[in-house]
Amino acid sequence: MKASQFLVSTLKEAPADAEVVSHKLMMRAGMIKKLGAGIYNYMPMGLRVIRKVEAIVREEMNRAGAIELTMPVVQPAELWQETGRFDKMGPELLRIKDRHDRDFVVQPTSEEVVTDIARQEIKSYKQLPKNFYQIQTKFRDERRPRFGLMRGREFIMKDAYSFDRDQDAAKASYQIMAQAYRRIFDRFGLTYRAVAADSGAIGGDLSEEFQVIAATGEDAIVYCPTSDYAANMEKAEAMAPTLVRAPAQAALEKIATPGKSTCADVAALLQVPLTTTVKSLVLATDEMDEQGGVKKTQVWLLLLRGDHDMNEVKVAKLPGLTGFRFATVPEIEAHFDAKPGYLGPIGLRQPVCMVADRDVAVMADWICGANEENFHIRGVNWGRDLPEPDLVADIRNVVEGDASPDGRGVLAIERGIEVGHVFYLGTKYSRAMNATFLDENGKPQFMEMGCYGIGITRLPAAAIEQNHDERGIIWPDAIAPFTVVICPIGMDRSVEVKTASEQLYAQLIAEGIDVLLDDRGERPGAMFADWELIGVPHRITIGERMLKEGKLEYQHRRDSSATQVPLAKMQAYLTPRLLV
Repeated sequence: MKASQFLVSTLKEAPADAEVVSHKLMMRAGMIKKLGAGIYNYMPMGLRVIRKVEAIVREEMNRAGAIELTMPVVQPAELWQETGRFDKMGPELLRIKDRHDRDFVVQPTSEEVVTDIARQEIKSYKQLPKNFYQIQTKFRDERRPRFGLMRGREFIMKDAYSFDRDQDAAKASYQIMAQAYRRIFDRFGLTYRAVAADSGAIGGDLSEEFQVIAATGEDAIVYCPTSDYAANMEKAEAMAPTLVRAPAQAALEKIATPGKSTCADVAALLQVPLTTTVKSLVLATDEMDEQGGVKKTQVWLLLLRGDHDMNEVKVAKLPGLTGFRFATVPEIEAHFDAKPGYLGPIGLRQPVCMVADRDVAVMADWICGANEENFHIRGVNWGRDLPEPDLVADIRNVVEGDASPDGRGVLAIERGIEVGHVFYLGTKYSRAMNATFLDENGKPQFMEMGCYGIGITRLPAAAIEQNHDERGIIWPDAIAPFTVVICPIGMDRSVEVKTASEQLYAQLIAEGIDVLLDDRGERPGAMFADWELIGVPHRITIGERMLKEGKLEYQHRRDSSATQVPLAKMQAYLTPRLLV
């Protein structure tokens, strides 16, 4: 490709609404252009990156035995109503009507449609296993789309779905996909972690996320530096303390804490460690009647150590707390006779269901709210001052230094960007949609399913968040828009430069190298700035003075300076440095 035949469209400044590095650099490098909130045109330079991502994904999916198909972006609501997700999913699911007033959805994912295909096509155990995948546009109506391709509304995703005869076979298919994902992300040339994850709204009980490590990542990744343990924050278990609860030593005492409504403020006022305080969080669950009205409301009090934060995913899995919400101020006042900020488990007006985190359950002589504005209580002890909690459970986020669940060290935390996710679904969808096959005995059985996604358009943004500097993007070879750029100086003025540039260009093309020749006639400073911004990893510079000395200059995008290479040896010098 020659630059004069392509579209090179760079900007000196990013648009004002570009927030994160990847958004700014993709806009400045002319890779994307905003069309609407969370909706972007993929410009030629950016589309080349996306196509390279797709090609690697497609090769590895095919290698793993998956079969490619394409499912419609617009899908009939009837399928989604079979699984209940048409009503259960929030406003992120874009619902539309056609001219006949029939309901449709714009797909955010395709479990229903692929299960419908399977129940029509797969009749016998002899046809299993099967794995279908697509690389297709998706739409999720995000409340606040932001960060460019990191959290847009329209995006491209690779989603795959496996179908098996039993759990063992399904878990084998899951492992095949998990290994295929590792090969995919290895080929991308990115630093990533595969972490144990919660399955979320899709369901299932075996799940891993693939996280690209980046300081700007939205997700917290928990790992043990001395073992292979890794999980996302939602999944990471906070181990039960090994210490035994100490006997009560302090007397129960009500103390004035004017204006101190947080554990941190109270600890600072009393000059005690934050770890001696306990915070109170009040939740509620509603039991509904047949007409959809609230029949009964249960109020819950969750107790966590003052330096810990509640993990909502863990809490939602506790008995009775599925679908919880935070209690309203009137509900809190009715049970505690106090406003938030001074709540505690002693002296309640109405009973609540009390859940203590594992760490709180072994605390003695702790401090909590007095259920009276501007007052707290210290010297609180289980058994002596209040009954044992109704439930003791892991309800908090882990912190650095916690014991690793595998018993092989302590935990550390880093930031990551989720770019892939694999799930074992079981029969969640096949049972809801009656997707069965006949086993060896001629009896119908529900298919066991798995689900596997990669964010095709999110991945380039994640790669940029991990690989950039003050000059622009630094692409890994495998997904760079071009692997090599030839930058001739004065090509329009020098026959020698033009001839040498076109000869080298033709040689690299013949070798199958993805090379671009910048024949625009730009000044060296502007030309170099463009390709440093765009992030092409390998640059060869050709100038008249260099040619007189029989040399060219090579510079990798990460190098601080260029290296002179004999003209006759440039191809041999370059080839082993290409990582594609």
